[in-house]
Amino acid sequence: MDINEIQQIIPHRYPMLLIDRIVELEPLKRIVALKNVTINEQVFQGHFPGAPVFPGVYIIEAMAQAGAVLLFREVPDRENKLMFFTGIEEARFRRPVVPGDQLRLEVTVLKYKLGYAKLTAKAYVGDQLVAEALLSSALADKHKK
Repeated sequence: MDINEIQQIIPHRYPMLLIDRIVELEPLKRIVALKNVTINEQVFQGHFPGAPVFPGVYIIEAMAQAGAVLLFREVPDRENKLMFFTGIEEARFRRPVVPGDQLRLEVTVLKYKLGYAKLTAKAYVGDQLVAEALLSSALADKHKK
């Protein structure tokens, strides 16, 4: 699945769209996504000048977006819904992620029931685990003004 297909499923856009490609997908079970970390990321202007490090919260958000693609693509009326990230547990960061790294985001469904999901997520650079967390999310109606 390329970036155009991803954008048809989740509402995120630049600069907050943090996944570039889906390379594996088992509906409602597992997804593997890629995020290419480049020096052009807006966040590197301030995190940290002269020593750029991709923020851990962005890694968590990228894992959550991969999970959203996995779950949200199965929602028939998703144009009227949003998938909210509702929790992080047991987050661990193993090493810094820097420009030139490619994150491989592996997300697996632990529980999915009535629009609520619990996911396990891991981020790798090459074969090295760089971050992991348990994530939860909930489906909600989109509020229009």
